Amino acid sequence: MNALFYGDNLSVLREHIKDESVDLTYLDPPFNSKANYNILFQTPKGQNSQAQIEAFKDTWEWGEQAEREFKELLHQSNTDVAKMMAALRGFLGENDMMAYLVMMANRLLEMYRVLKPTGAVYLHCDPSASHYLKIVLDAVFGKKGYRNEIVWHYGQRTAFHKQHFSRKHDILFYYAKSDLSTFNPISETWDKEQFLSNRHDVLVDENGIEYIWTDGGKPGERYKRLVEDVISAGKPIDSVWNIPLLNAASNERLGYPTQKPLALLERIVKASSNENDVILDPFCGCGTAVHAAHKLGRQWIGIDITHLAIALIEKRLKDAFKGIKFEVHGTPKDLEGARDLANRDKYQFQYWACSLVNARPAQNKKKGADGGIDGLIFFQDQIDSENAAKKVIVSVKGGENVSVAMVRELGHVVASEKAVIGLFVTLKEPTKPMQTEAVKAGYYVSPSFPDKQFPKLQILTVEDLLKGSVQANLPPDLAQGAHTFKKIAKEKKASNQGVLF
Repeated sequence: MNALFYGDNLSVLREHIKDESVDLTYLDPPFNSKANYNILFQTPKGQNSQAQIEAFKDTWEWGEQAEREFKELLHQSNTDVAKMMAALRGFLGENDMMAYLVMMANRLLEMYRVLKPTGAVYLHCDPSASHYLKIVLDAVFGKKGYRNEIVWHYGQRTAFHKQHFSRKHDILFYYAKSDLSTFNPISETWDKEQFLSNRHDVLVDENGIEYIWTDGGKPGERYKRLVEDVISAGKPIDSVWNIPLLNAASNERLGYPTQKPLALLERIVKASSNENDVILDPFCGCGTAVHAAHKLGRQWIGIDITHLAIALIEKRLKDAFKGIKFEVHGTPKDLEGARDLANRDKYQFQYWACSLVNARPAQNKKKGADGGIDGLIFFQDQIDSENAAKKVIVSVKGGENVSVAMVRELGHVVASEKAVIGLFVTLKEPTKPMQTEAVKAGYYVSPSFPDKQFPKLQILTVEDLLKGSVQANLPPDLAQGAHTFKKIAKEKKASNQGVLF
């Protein structure tokens, strides 16, 4: 089974992932950069809608949760970690960096627990906290667990700065759980001219065959290798990886702020796992690691704390792999679960409810009125691709009190925003007067389907959407794909997957 989990990864790891059940963990956690990161959405031609929404805040502070998790660190079984974290607190005090390191230490301990003896971890970070994270990793895995500090160099263009060199790399810390850790040496191709330009000792024997002398596995040991054999074997990958960032026009780019190139994750998966192994990404964001795992025939587990990310990954995987099957845990499966989410976090409820109708969220967490717009759907219902995409507005209501006035207000918003349809997604069953008000709004007639009418205001209950008994009644998209989310390219073939547990 392949699985996505919504929730705090510390809780998910402790409650759902068994000891020594994972072969490889990749994590690209927040970096303590003190920045807010937004998901960028493409806005179709002719639309001036809000085109981004906050994905996560990378800002930490010392508080009740940090104090509680610090005490957990002092009482767990790894005494090296307990001593190291106490020492770091003595040095740093109770500040944002210490809160961040406490968060990371508890989770790294769980990642160590779930790794098989043959397993390894790749932690992705930047200079914001890399020096402290390496100390924490040494305590969790032991100094013998350290394998490499990998430099991911992604800078093609550089600029002059007055006080420092251009910053064009991130760091990947590679740690193994034991000497049994899986490692598959990998190489990159080079042609003969490239090879010869890097060598000055190519020899030719009496038959005109080119060869070189290379070092053996023991001191002083040397042996002869044919140049053609060396070239065909490829150039061994070292600890500096030159892989470009995703540019704005990349077919991979989904708009997620910290999205990494698929080539980077494929290299990690190939190097430290084998087919049918289990890959874990506890901060999975937009799902590049699980995408790489599936593509390469591995099993996978992804965890993220926002419904926005989980919905994005679900769509990405379904677009990329025809007929893919996986489970999603932690998202509401019934009306009771939906009510619970609405009571705990109304914004996460709105994000999740928007995903039920394939809408993208349309607002950030902020005080005051939201203009009645919680989600947006774009579609193009004319064969002429030059025509602007049409807009559908989604209003989500998670409270127990819904009224005719709310439906009427949605109608006003649809008109003022020059949208063609409004979807009223409600947790509570609508009243008869609300349904009557929706019908009074009339119908939208598509130029491509002149004989069909689409209600301009549609009331959809969360319960019916979960059951699959209803769906939004919208014109089919006749343009080159939908406009709501960017669609990732389909992989040539889906991988064969085994059983996870």
